[in-house]
Amino acid sequence: MTATTLPSPVRDVPTQVLVGGEWRPASGGATFEVSDPATEEVLTSVADGTGEDGLAALAAAHEAAPAWAAVAPRDRAELLRACFEAIVDRTEELAALITAEGGKPLAESRAEVAYGAEFFRWFAEEAVRAPGLLRTAPAGANRQLVHRRPVGPALLITPWNFPIAMATRKIGPALAAGCPVVIKPAQLTPLTTMAVAEIVRGELAARDLPAGVINVVPTSSARTVTAPVIADPRLRKLSFTGSTGVGRVLLGQAAEQVLNCSMELGGNAPFVVFADADLDAAVEGAMVAKLRNGGQSCVGANRFLVDSAVAGEFADRLAARFERLTVGPGAEGHDVGPLIGADAVAKVHELVDDATGRGARALTGGELPDGPGYFYPPTVLADVPADARCVAEEIFGPVAPVVVFDGADAGIALANDTEYGLAAYAYTRDVDLAMRAAHEIDSGMIGINRGMVSDASAPFGGVKQSGLGREGGEAGLEEYLETVYVAM
Repeated sequence: MTATTLPSPVRDVPTQVLVGGEWRPASGGATFEVSDPATEEVLTSVADGTGEDGLAALAAAHEAAPAWAAVAPRDRAELLRACFEAIVDRTEELAALITAEGGKPLAESRAEVAYGAEFFRWFAEEAVRAPGLLRTAPAGANRQLVHRRPVGPALLITPWNFPIAMATRKIGPALAAGCPVVIKPAQLTPLTTMAVAEIVRGELAARDLPAGVINVVPTSSARTVTAPVIADPRLRKLSFTGSTGVGRVLLGQAAEQVLNCSMELGGNAPFVVFADADLDAAVEGAMVAKLRNGGQSCVGANRFLVDSAVAGEFADRLAARFERLTVGPGAEGHDVGPLIGADAVAKVHELVDDATGRGARALTGGELPDGPGYFYPPTVLADVPADARCVAEEIFGPVAPVVVFDGADAGIALANDTEYGLAAYAYTRDVDLAMRAAHEIDSGMIGINRGMVSDASAPFGGVKQSGLGREGGEAGLEEYLETVYVAM
C-alpha cells in the first residue's frame, strides 16, 4: 500500500483556518502544498494563514477565555475524555494520515496515536486536581489562601515529527487548566494536528461549550503568524517545541510582553554503555532510542558513548541489527521510513561524510540511495572522534556514531560535554553506578537500562539549552496555571 492509496484520511481532514469554531479560507486566499516524503507526491493543499488570521484566532480565544475558565473542571475533564475516546476510535485513520504526511512506518504511527491520545486521558484526570492551599501563617495572626487560575489564551507551536502527540501534549493541559488555545502546526505535517483540532471542535460544539476554545492557523511562514500574536497583550502563554535557535528568537519576542513560556528545545542525547552493561539489552535499547521515527526525535540517542572494553562488540552487534532493517515507504510495512525532506537527507549525509573524513568507519550504511523519496540507510559509525560534527550536532536521522571512552568518570564527563540536556540513556548492571549516572548526568530525562523515556504521566523537558518548563505529568498542568495568594 502506498501513500497514494490513502485518499480518505487526507480527503476528510479540514485544510482551512479554524477561528471561533468555523473552518474558513486564509485571509489572503493563499494555500501551500503538503507532500508525502516517501514518494514526493503532493497530498493536498492547506490554507496559508496570515498575521491577520493569527490575530483573529487570538481574538476568538480571548473572547472565549472567561467562559471557558468558568466551565466546571469536571466538564472540562469530560470533554478531554471524549476526545481521547474519539482519537482511539479513529486510530487506523489517524495512523494512515501520520504516515502519509510524515513518512513513519504504520506501526509507529499507530503507537503515536495511542501515545498522543493518552495525553487527553491523563489531563482529563488532572483537570479536577488543580492544587490549592489554606493554612495558618507562621505568626498565627492570619490565614494564607493559595489558589490556581488559568494563565489565559495560549499560543501552541508544534513540530512536524510527532504531529498528534506534540499537539495533544499541549492542548490537553491547556484545556484542562481552562486556557483557550491558538495552534500553529508545522508546515510539513499540519494535517494530523488539524484532524485532532476538528475532533476537539466537534466535542465542544456537541456540549454547547465556547467555540473559540480551540483555533488553528496553518501557514508556510511561521513568523508571519506568530510574531503579531506574540506581540499582542491578549496572549498570556507561549508553548513551543522545536530547535534551540528558534526557541531563542521566540523567547526574545516573548520578553516584550513578559509571557509565560514553555520551551522544549533541541537535544544531543548521550547513550552511555558502561563496561559491565548487558550488551543484548543495550543493543535492543539502542534500536528504540535511535530509530524511532527514523532518528527524527528530539529525545533520540544522538551519541553512543561506549566503554573501550565493549565498544567493538557493541558497534558490531548494533551494525548487524541495522543491516536486518528494511527501508522504504512507511505505508508498505518497512522498518524505517523516509526522512522529512531533501534538506534533512543532505544534512545527515554531510554529518556522515564529516565523521568518515575524520577517521570514522561506516560499519553499515553511509551511502545515499537512488530513487524517489527522502530515504537514508540506517548507519553505524565506529571509531568516531570526539571532534566530529555528529558528536556535537543533533543528527535527526538513522545514524549511530560510536565514541569510545575509558572508565565511568570519562563516560559521564562525555555525556555532559554538550550545551543540551534533554534526554540521556545509560546501561549498567551496577546499581551504584546506575544511581550515580542518574544523579550526575545533566539531563532532564534519563533512561536507565531502557531506550524509551516518554510517558504522558511523567514530566517531559530538559535543562541547559534544551528548554524551560515541563510537559506531561502533574507538572504539565502547572505550566498553564498561575498562583494567586490571598492573605486573610
